[in-house]
Amino acid sequence: MTPPTLHDVYRARQVVNRFLAPTPLPQPPALAERLGCELFVKCENLQPIGAFKVRGGLYLLDQLLPEERARGIITASSGNHGQSIAYAARAFDVTATIYVPERANPLKVAAMRRLGAEVVFAGDDFQSSFDAAREAAATQGATFVHPANEPRLIAGVATYTLEILEAVPDLDLLIVPIGGGSGASGACLAGKTISPRLRVIGVQATGAPA
Repeated sequence: MTPPTLHDVYRARQVVNRFLAPTPLPQPPALAERLGCELFVKCENLQPIGAFKVRGGLYLLDQLLPEERARGIITASSGNHGQSIAYAARAFDVTATIYVPERANPLKVAAMRRLGAEVVFAGDDFQSSFDAAREAAATQGATFVHPANEPRLIAGVATYTLEILEAVPDLDLLIVPIGGGSGASGACLAGKTISPRLRVIGVQATGAPA
């Protein structure tokens, strides 16, 4: 597996821009005053699935070989990644199957189904659904998509960092969520390559360990 490069991120942006408009980067004055700094908020919640991960899904599907698309794709998710793959698979007319834990968020499961994906419940936790998805892909000959450790996903989601740095080239600090790690990896890839002095800090909710 070859790690993604900044060149891949720029190429991913060409794909992403065919489907999505850049998201706003407003400055919330009250919060900035409270924190005592110049502050920008990247509104990836305005994406079609409400999360930045749709960028990675679109670039991944674009980069699959025709035979990989024809076999259909299988992945595992507890929410946003599954919606991303479902959205992108519909855009590229590819069959998608998402394995989710038994206790997955029902609203996110419903969203995946609305987008045309087949949803399979497997296991009590994410690791169980991940293992089941990988086994199913091997058995069925489908294309397995790793939900985080996938260079094309990382290059795709890194495009939001490009948008941030083009709008604010002298940015000092970028704070990003951790989760599965693709977004944080993309932020480091694009951010530190373009602006080596930029600090990137990842955060994770205590109740939802990465």
